[in-house]
Amino acid sequence: MSRLETYGNAFPNAQFTRSQSGVLEVRLHTDGGKLVFNGHTHEQFVELFHQIGADPDNRVVILTGSGDAFMDAISPEGFDFFSPRGYDKIYREGKKVLMNILDIEVPMITALNGPVLLHSEYALLTDIILATPQTVFQDKPHFDFGIVPGDGVNLLWPEVIGSIRGRYFILTRQVLDAETAKAWGVVNEIVPADRLLIRAHEIAEGIAALPPLTSSYTRIALTQKLRRIIDEGAGYGLALEGISAAEVARTIAAG
Repeated sequence: MSRLETYGNAFPNAQFTRSQSGVLEVRLHTDGGKLVFNGHTHEQFVELFHQIGADPDNRVVILTGSGDAFMDAISPEGFDFFSPRGYDKIYREGKKVLMNILDIEVPMITALNGPVLLHSEYALLTDIILATPQTVFQDKPHFDFGIVPGDGVNLLWPEVIGSIRGRYFILTRQVLDAETAKAWGVVNEIVPADRLLIRAHEIAEGIAALPPLTSSYTRIALTQKLRRIIDEGAGYGLALEGISAAEVARTIAAG
């Protein structure tokens, strides 16, 4: 078992608050501002979600970001896409982080405080998604770096918005605004920015009032299909991503 007093200060890119009813708010950040995703956060979030899922005092989890974006900035720092050992680390972390989110066996709400240009799969593995009018979705960095988007977005977007729409979204780097995302079933509610977390906590407190086994087992029941999809496809997608990264590395070396 894990306890908030143990892991509450263990993650430099996550800030925690928890209500008396067990609603845990997890705010992703970099130095208090919006998160800059890099190889260090990629590694860190594996254990972050594991610790959250192992804490029996968490009844509902709210995942949100800081500043004006949920996740729209990425740095190559800490990543090694271009050596077998380096990519093996990315491959193992990429598989594990998705399963660790699914292993959080209490209902999860994502409160998207702004654009989501990378790792939108984190949100798609949660149960309720709230957005602001400023929220947009895009899978940007994979093709920017010249690599296959195989880390889960390839599996979850076609599942959520339909096969043809999902493939178009990935292949064209489509920018999906909040209203379209809501119409297509990605977002449940669009909430003004100053009410986003208020609304998230309203919903969370209502869920936290349920009997613990009821809310927990409902999360488990609702995510069984997602668990199968991730278990069957994440490793393969990440392997394809690694092959494309090796080709990028060869091209750079030859240039």
